[in-house]
Amino acid sequence: MSTVREATYEVLRDLGMTVVFGNPGSTELPFLRDMPSDFRYVLGLHERAAAGMALGYSLAKGEAVFVNLHSIASTGNGLSAIQDAWFLHVPLVITAGQQDRRHLLAEPFLTSRAVETVRPYVKWACEPLRAEDVPAAIARGYYLAMQPPKGPVFISIPMDDWIHECQPPAVRQISHTVLPDSEMLNQVVGALDASRNPALVAGSQIEEDGAWSEVLGLAEHLNAGVYQEPIPPRWTFPRSHRLFRGGLLPAQQPLADQLAEYDVVVVLGARIFLYYAYLPDHPIKPGTKLFQITNSPLDAAAALAGTSIVGNVAAAVKYLRTRTRARQRTTETSAPPPEPKPEHPITPAYLFSVLNKVMPRNAVIAEECPSSKGDLDRYLLLDEPGSFYSVPNGVLGFGLPAAVGLQMAHPGRRVVCPIGDGSIQYSIQALWSAVQQKARVIVIVLRNSDYSALKGFCDFTQVGRNVPGMDIPGIDVVKIAQGYGMAAQEVDRPEELEPALRAAFASNQPRLISVNVAKGGQKCMGMDQSFHPPNYR
Repeated sequence: MSTVREATYEVLRDLGMTVVFGNPGSTELPFLRDMPSDFRYVLGLHERAAAGMALGYSLAKGEAVFVNLHSIASTGNGLSAIQDAWFLHVPLVITAGQQDRRHLLAEPFLTSRAVETVRPYVKWACEPLRAEDVPAAIARGYYLAMQPPKGPVFISIPMDDWIHECQPPAVRQISHTVLPDSEMLNQVVGALDASRNPALVAGSQIEEDGAWSEVLGLAEHLNAGVYQEPIPPRWTFPRSHRLFRGGLLPAQQPLADQLAEYDVVVVLGARIFLYYAYLPDHPIKPGTKLFQITNSPLDAAAALAGTSIVGNVAAAVKYLRTRTRARQRTTETSAPPPEPKPEHPITPAYLFSVLNKVMPRNAVIAEECPSSKGDLDRYLLLDEPGSFYSVPNGVLGFGLPAAVGLQMAHPGRRVVCPIGDGSIQYSIQALWSAVQQKARVIVIVLRNSDYSALKGFCDFTQVGRNVPGMDIPGIDVVKIAQGYGMAAQEVDRPEELEPALRAAFASNQPRLISVNVAKGGQKCMGMDQSFHPPNYR
């Protein structure tokens, strides 16, 4: 027999979850005391940062990661990161302390209802009925978290449970690949073979299912144009490839217009479709055959049009590649964007064009600069798998901790975090964790002293700019970073930008560069008013 605490560490070790991300509290101390030497504890100064770093670490590793939060308050503080994990299909096994079972009935201080709080955004939430069930609950949570579509699970653990005796559960193997229906895939084969002009839409599940090379091979086999899903949390097709046609816009009317010339559209590993602004139209123009291949039954059920096939994306793409006829290659390519000028103040377009020139080809981008998303998409050309991550649900605070976790898991690659001066405030404590973990992430702050994305949405929806709380003057993020122990500098002139970036990439330490960028020209997720938004006045 072992104690619950001893059995839990044994289970975590057997499952490969020996890196623990957390922010400790009183109800977690019985578990954290005398942590075994083969475990590593990564401290976040705020729960958003702790869980967000775990998310980035899991994305890079492709494995479940253990997160230890504190009671209901800590769980609430980390809920936005838990939501990120839910929407991005990230397998986190999250635990939080609960008050001592022996007086829970009296609802003492720190009594937690965290299970009810997180339930909408996890695959499973549980507070075991017996102390002896804690290790088995963690194992069950791991198995669920790793099942496609992957996602977070949550276990609440009373603080006195750790001293009880129990029998450690045996760690088992469970398969993760669910094959799609071959008869339905044959419908896609027939439609593609009869198509005059097919297109593919690349979604984030391509990387979840390890289908990058398979999708590239299918696109070249079909000679089909490839679009990225709207508001992509990952880029899953080479950006400089001759068949890449750019990203789809997150509204029905402009998206349907983008795909109007195609008679067959196959969506691989994405929703049909993710929208943001309300611009009503058909999901796709009448007469176009639409297919979706997804590892998520929820995404299949939520689709507004088309035929949906649930199963492993890599297996489905291999099936299509071996059964469809090859198409003759054409020389059509997308025109490169215009070369931005080195103006003062610096434009986001110029910033990203210089970054694209100096960064290594295997660099990883974790971005959170919504008002500059269009320029980032146009000028950053990344062609390797696992190179791009973005906020999946619009809740700010994602980019910086995710970048730190990604860098910890990718010591051989450089992780770059382009982030707005408003966005960085939501999880700025992760700067300290980057320094403590020696994670050599490069943070590029686009400083315009306002919430530019909101101003862009005001213009897009025609509500006007008479809205409070849009400006954030007086923040010196360089001094904040230096206060956390990070090397930091300000860049104001265009001629200063390239030397600063080159010095950052040459350094083996984390570094922050605050770039004063031009105000104005904000866009709503890259869209402008040419798409005729409704009048919200």
